[in-house]
Amino acid sequence: MYDWPEVKDATDAWWRGLSRHLRLPVELDRTGDHFAAWRRADLAFSQTCGYPFTHEFKGLLKYIATPHYAAPGCKDADYCSFILARYDQPPDSFRGGVAVVNNPDSMSGMLALKLVFAPFATDGRFFARAMQSGGHVKSMLAVRDGLADVCAIDAVCVAMARRYRPDYLEGLVEIARSPSVPGLPYVTRGGNIEAMRQGLVAAFADSDLQQCREQLFLSGHSVLRPNAYERITDLERDMQKAGGLELNDH
Repeated sequence: MYDWPEVKDATDAWWRGLSRHLRLPVELDRTGDHFAAWRRADLAFSQTCGYPFTHEFKGLLKYIATPHYAAPGCKDADYCSFILARYDQPPDSFRGGVAVVNNPDSMSGMLALKLVFAPFATDGRFFARAMQSGGHVKSMLAVRDGLADVCAIDAVCVAMARRYRPDYLEGLVEIARSPSVPGLPYVTRGGNIEAMRQGLVAAFADSDLQQCREQLFLSGHSVLRPNAYERITDLERDMQKAGGLELNDH
């Protein structure tokens, strides 16, 4: 899920180590259509966003574990999103502005934004309109370049931008953070979950993989309780009960 070109070699190295410890001698698929991959009955191992995991793919994708990231805004298996803008002003001052989201089914780019701004909404409205960028990187650029006023970017993407593309954050300031939720889980469709968990323990302990883990900000993993990801749906439900927030594109 964080396969930036700058870390492609590290991702490849991490997958080679993972596949060895997981005993899954398959190549990493970079076709780009995540939703098609998550629907495949032969999906061996993947990582998904918490929103699809708790919504469209609930009960279909099987939970394996949640990786930890050594990045500001992350703690153990949890993470949050940073609300970024060009002006250091409180969130309620952006009423009538333009928001940009990466995708309408994103925890970190869509729901995180709603959770921060919904308390200031009137009849479900706050922004004049919302753009859809297609990715966190594009959302950052949209705000940086003045096409939008605010965006929500997950903590790992912000850390990657700071390390690998600092110019993407030039002129942007953090004005708020979203509530923390469990991070992006490792999932499967029909794999042996217990065997995979054992393989993950070995992979995260493998000293030969330390360098690629550090390049990817990976610092460990947890197996969370079965209902841990209900925090996402609980936050969404409570927000909607309080009035919610519409993100209209016009």
